[in-house]
Order: sequence, then structure tokens, then C-alpha cells
Amino acid sequence: MKYILIGAIALFTTTANAQTVTDVNKQVIIKKPYQVEVCTDRTVSGDRSGDMLKGAIIGGLIGNNVTKNVDNGGAVGAVIGGIIGHNNSQAKAQPARFCTVETRYEEEVKTVYSHSIVKFTHNGRQYSLQFQK
Repeated sequence: MKYILIGAIALFTTTANAQTVTDVNKQVIIKKPYQVEVCTDRTVSGDRSGDMLKGAIIGGLIGNNVTKNVDNGGAVGAVIGGIIGHNNSQAKAQPARFCTVETRYEEEVKTVYSHSIVKFTHNGRQYSLQFQK
């Protein structure tokens, strides 16, 4: 189709005056991906769950032995032991490093062909036509 169009333009412009063909370029950005590892230091709280669990187990055992025939004595002892274990824990906040892999892009600007424009005059009228080579 484009060869027919170019042929028609060539035939038409043989009788036309002052024909010019101009190539039009455009700039495009080409992104090239690459990966980097990014690390950050954050402060994390100490884990007190182990101390809480030990306190709950010990409190449950003590609660069962102290209240031999009373219902839920072990459960009450476990709750109280868990609270005491959590409060007496020596776990402290400390810095920790967290790393993730990020994709970043390097950009390159290139000039590439966009289209062409032919300008000509025929019978006193000026014409302009865009086409692809």
C-alpha cells in the first residue's frame, strides 16, 4: 500500500513545482533494567514471647498444684505466670539489617526516524503529505 502511495505521489508531483521531502525524527527513551540490593537498618523490639511462654507453663503447673480441687486453677496460674514472665523478660530492642532487591532503570535517549513529509505545489495550491519510508 505504501509503495502505491509513494508511486502516486511521484506521478502527481512530476507536474508539481517545488517539491521537498523532509525526514522527521523523534527522541525516545530506552529503559534498561538492572537490579540492586538495598539494605536498611531498623530497630526491632526484643522478642518476649519465649519468656512469656515459660512463665505461663510454670504458672499453670503451680496453679494446678496449689488449687488441687478447684476448677481452672491451672488456667489462672498460666495467665498470671505469662504476665509475670513477660514483665520480667530481659529482651531489649536492637538494630537489625533488612535487605531487599530492587529493580531500577538506566535511561538512554535515542533519536529515531518518525516519518517523512513531502511538500509540493500543484496548480497554485500548496500540499503537504506525511508518509513512512
